[in-house]
Amino acid sequence: MNALDGIRVLDLSRVLAGPWCTQTLADLGADVIKIERPGTGDDTRTWGPPFLQDRDGKDTAEAAYYLGTNRNKRSVTCDIAHPEGQALVRELVKHCHVFVENFKVGDMARYGLDHASLKALNPRLVYCSVTGFGQTGPYRERAGYDYAIQGMGGLMSITGERDDLGGGPQKVGVAVADLFTGMYATVGILAALRHADRTGEGQHLDMALLDAQVAMLANLGANYLVSGKVPGRAGNAHQNIVPYQVFEVAPTADGRKDHVIIAVGNDGQFAKYCQVAGQPELASDPRFAKNQDRVRNRAVLVPLLEAVMKTRPKGEWLAALEAAKVPCGAINDIGEVFADPHVRERGMVHQWDHPLAGTVNLVASPLKLGGTPVRTDLPPPLLGEHTQEVLTELLGWDDERITALRDQEVI
Repeated sequence: MNALDGIRVLDLSRVLAGPWCTQTLADLGADVIKIERPGTGDDTRTWGPPFLQDRDGKDTAEAAYYLGTNRNKRSVTCDIAHPEGQALVRELVKHCHVFVENFKVGDMARYGLDHASLKALNPRLVYCSVTGFGQTGPYRERAGYDYAIQGMGGLMSITGERDDLGGGPQKVGVAVADLFTGMYATVGILAALRHADRTGEGQHLDMALLDAQVAMLANLGANYLVSGKVPGRAGNAHQNIVPYQVFEVAPTADGRKDHVIIAVGNDGQFAKYCQVAGQPELASDPRFAKNQDRVRNRAVLVPLLEAVMKTRPKGEWLAALEAAKVPCGAINDIGEVFADPHVRERGMVHQWDHPLAGTVNLVASPLKLGGTPVRTDLPPPLLGEHTQEVLTELLGWDDERITALRDQEVI
């Protein structure tokens, strides 16, 4: 059995934050019914290239983006702008435990699919709304996108090279505000399901990208609130730990620059690092002996370490530091990540049999539960491929009734 066997999720979200949440629930065994717009489906189905290629090497209609966020789900098409489509969703809600949507504030009420309306049909329903700014506050009616949230939520002000070294605002390479919010939404839904089990009462989760981004400022948010000092960009260095950054090492055999990450987290590790670096005296120097001293004297210590690090190649540094139990690492490109034997041994690349493309490699769930394995079903290749199945299975509708809705282009 999977951990969430028996939990059914009606998913009206699209793109990333909501689908990331429901994909995690689906990985854990929930039956996620993904409601998509007839004809077009989730926006990310067309967010390519790259698109998955069929056995003849031709692009299919599935963008890699869509494949990466919708595994283990069933696809049902339904036009909720149509009164019959709204009625269909209300019927499905009666058979579900969780409802997830990421429409603009007020839109679901116009369709009669808001929390109050659906709670009347299913009092145990856990209803999760995902928006940029939440259901309350002066920005609640604004559209919120990850890029803007990374800026407004402070992340871009602390990401990128230092201003004095020519840096400027920089977004993160993936849509982390969306991903943060999706993971927080997953946690909230699981907690609300637990509450519903104990009390028989569902509840409304109000998830906002900006809230999640502010929370994920973590130590830098706390630094500001405690000190009153606004953190700036520090490049690849850590604001509170030294040495904890990227260092250039000796060039590669063909003359290219090379780098390693040093992540010294405590004074004992610093002493070990200094031994490996051939500079044991630095560990007893009162300017550097304790982390707070190293942070205060960063400008003196780091240039000394930069000069030492350039004396040996990457492989030599990594072997010596790993042997001494000093946290360190290479900087891999994404191809190197998926070729890494440890990543493969951990099962982070999974093979699926795809009806159009044959064998397909995709990222797997990182969840590893000892007694309840995660699911490994392919994202639904065809838009609406489970519509007939779901309406028959859950609602008991016959072919005639389903055909009538197709004729009206409701499904």
